[in-house]
Amino acid sequence: MRSAVKRTQAREAILAMVAAMGAGETLPSEHELCQTLGVSRPTLRAAVDELVEEQLLVRRPGRGTFTGPSKVAQPLAPTAGVANSFRVPLSEGVWESRTLIFERATAGARLARALSVSPSEPIVKVERLRIVNGAPLAVERIHVPERHVPAITGDDFQSGSFYQLLHSRYGITMARAAQSIEATVTDERESELLEVPPYSPALLFDVTTRDTRDRIIEYTRAVYRGDRYRIDSDLVFATG
Repeated sequence: MRSAVKRTQAREAILAMVAAMGAGETLPSEHELCQTLGVSRPTLRAAVDELVEEQLLVRRPGRGTFTGPSKVAQPLAPTAGVANSFRVPLSEGVWESRTLIFERATAGARLARALSVSPSEPIVKVERLRIVNGAPLAVERIHVPERHVPAITGDDFQSGSFYQLLHSRYGITMARAAQSIEATVTDERESELLEVPPYSPALLFDVTTRDTRDRIIEYTRAVYRGDRYRIDSDLVFATG
């Protein structure tokens, strides 16, 4: 009983410490924490284990224990347009993109249905990693009919906004998107890219985007880390 009380006290003290720190900062060493909190090493480790499991702390072997990363927030509203879709950075921080796979191939049956093209239609297939403040956030798999983006390269998906590129280079203005979101877990490749344990909680975005001529320009599936991404929504209640 006494050890449980000590563990709870240590947990609360560490939580207060974390609240005063920024995301990704290093906690004092186990020895320092034991002395400061007046607890044994097993009690301290039990408290830290709970906070690691809740993703409030992160252990990095050989480096120490760190405060968890801050979450990237996306406002979600029924009237949100393409400019507010998941593809656009809405939070503070430095956003980067790294192209992992770039290829041209025929659409095939499944992607042909998603893009409303023939299965033999050439398309551009891109896998890229989205990074915020130096930490991986999402894996995006983008599919675009090649006739809409002739001569596009993998580097084009790494610099600036893809939608701005479509507008400035190809005269394509995006107008609306159909977006679905569901809970999922990361597979082995996604886990490695996102630097999370296999089968970690994640959010799966399935997005079909159309331009002002009502053509499907892009179909994307993206997996976002569940511990670093959240969706905010304002609800308005009808009166009467």
